Amino acid sequence: MMLSTLRLRRGFAHGVHPHEHKVLTADLPTQRMPFVDRYVLPLDQHLGVPAKPVVTPGQRVRRGQRIAAPGAFVSTSLHSPVTGWVRTIGHHRYPGGRFSKAIEIEADPYATQRLEGEPPPDWHALSPDGFVAALQDSGIVGLGGAALPAHVKYSLREGIKIKYLIANGAECEPYLTNDHRVMVERSDRLLRGIEILRTRLGAAEAIIGIERNKPDAIAILDRQLWPNQPVRVVPLRVKYPQGDSKMMIKSLLDIEVPAGLHAADLGIIMNNVSTIAAIADWFDTGMPYIDRMVTVSGPGIERPSNLIVPLGTPVREVLRYCGGLSDDTREVIMGGPMMGTPIASLDAPIIKSSSGILAFTATETARPQEYPCIRCGRCLEACPYFLNPSRLARLAKSRMYEEMKHIQIMECVECGSCTYACPSGIPIVQLIRTAKRVLRGHKQG
Repeated sequence: MMLSTLRLRRGFAHGVHPHEHKVLTADLPTQRMPFVDRYVLPLDQHLGVPAKPVVTPGQRVRRGQRIAAPGAFVSTSLHSPVTGWVRTIGHHRYPGGRFSKAIEIEADPYATQRLEGEPPPDWHALSPDGFVAALQDSGIVGLGGAALPAHVKYSLREGIKIKYLIANGAECEPYLTNDHRVMVERSDRLLRGIEILRTRLGAAEAIIGIERNKPDAIAILDRQLWPNQPVRVVPLRVKYPQGDSKMMIKSLLDIEVPAGLHAADLGIIMNNVSTIAAIADWFDTGMPYIDRMVTVSGPGIERPSNLIVPLGTPVREVLRYCGGLSDDTREVIMGGPMMGTPIASLDAPIIKSSSGILAFTATETARPQEYPCIRCGRCLEACPYFLNPSRLARLAKSRMYEEMKHIQIMECVECGSCTYACPSGIPIVQLIRTAKRVLRGHKQG
């Protein structure tokens, strides 16, 4: 208790305190959404190289069967969420609006949709490379939003020794409560995944970091720990972006990860709590990643819910299951309100990174009048990475992209704290995001 109290006094500098809006769904038990007729599975719903199809149109597939293999090391497998038939392999609309190559599957209405996967890998017996390969085959990605294939973090360079495994249960984005429900309803799976990973890594300690606005999750996990177990639950101050990996490490361990280094270089590996629970499912039951837990919320939703949704389910079907949208809905976002993406079409599918579907009315989506920057410095005080957001925004507006590289634009994680804090209504993070996209295009060109 003394150690936990000591760590509560630590924290990261800057950040903001947006309204939480979690009361709508925080206490709602998770429901499984019924199966629908059609699923669309994009091949690039993870960071890195898109997966490569291993099925053909007309082929019958079973639930849990691999339908696409990793395209490279930084890539992962894709599995069918239903038993049915492959109808097409072509381009479909992605949630953000672009078109992406995807596998379309028609569900068999007479199938039981029971999982009939292969026997689970024996994680005890696997070599380090075999463990990484088994994780890659699972299709699991980082479920905190980045969607980095989970196995990449566990492919360690020679000489790297992991001391801490961190389970990230902050879930600091407003409205979202799916990680909260995982910790409450699937705490045994989370602790099992922690034990598997801690054992494989040889880590001395595992720490579960949870913001203090989830007291039930903190209490449930605390009760399940036995004396002298090398796992600790640490309550954290409620502040955005507490869930950012560098901010979490600073809050828990008082360690700063320098620019250009990874946490593993300092002996730390962190995963989202939902990712860790999914890893336990894979190694205990052979269940690949085919279902996504999604928070459906916001003022425009008739019936807010926490749902288990098969990947590839059209957003339209998810909204219909939740009672549909109110008449004054103006925008639907995938993810959280701070870092989420507006959905271009409700026919776009649920993908591996779809933590939330949020519907907002005209009241929430009204864009503030934009005024000239008044040099107040609030964006500097909000930025947890100590960047100069106002300067980056000015350069982006002037399309001086090359100059932005010299003031660490790529260090920006696009958390949106600067835009939230700006009294002039300047869309700072959107300008920075556009500039980063242009710079990446220059690099690829």
